[in-house]
Amino acid sequence: MIIRKYNENDNLGWVRCRVLAFLDSAYFDNVLREKEKYQNPAIELVAEVNHKIVGLLDLEYELEIGIVGYKTDELTGVIWHLAVLPEYRNQGIATALLNEAMKLLTNTNVKIIQAWTRDDKWVIDWYLRRGFILSEESSYLHVYAEDEECDYICDAKIKNLFVCSSFNHYIGPDKELIKRTFKRVHTCNLFELNK
Repeated sequence: MIIRKYNENDNLGWVRCRVLAFLDSAYFDNVLREKEKYQNPAIELVAEVNHKIVGLLDLEYELEIGIVGYKTDELTGVIWHLAVLPEYRNQGIATALLNEAMKLLTNTNVKIIQAWTRDDKWVIDWYLRRGFILSEESSYLHVYAEDEECDYICDAKIKNLFVCSSFNHYIGPDKELIKRTFKRVHTCNLFELNK
């Protein structure tokens, strides 16, 4: 296995890796058709085995406080994507990607690394084992509404247009009410690591 910088020729392999790696997670339907591009400096890495992308990590970081990070007084980097193909998990690939990203951040003034993830226990445990701290006061809910659930939260402003599904963020205090009201709700957790 090698860890190397992403290049434009990797787009299809990157997308395939991300899609397949997310299928058994709470992000199973968060499908991208091409890799995101960043407005700020970014560390974009792939793990490769026999010319196949088996893992990836994208970490965007800021040169000015508040451009990328969430509620910090320090320069921050955010892991936007971290994925390993299921058949390559538990081989240290995600950790190797993280370690390489941290090494590449050495010559920057970034002090905090953040990562947002949903409520998959195995993902949460991975971040905790690497020293990330869960910021519970910053968590919020991802709420998926389907069919009649949409009627509960919205009305279309266009005649004869019906909302059949929606993706929503809930930042209020009554998270239990939201969890009881909608079938699919995920907690979106913020993890932070002091560099």
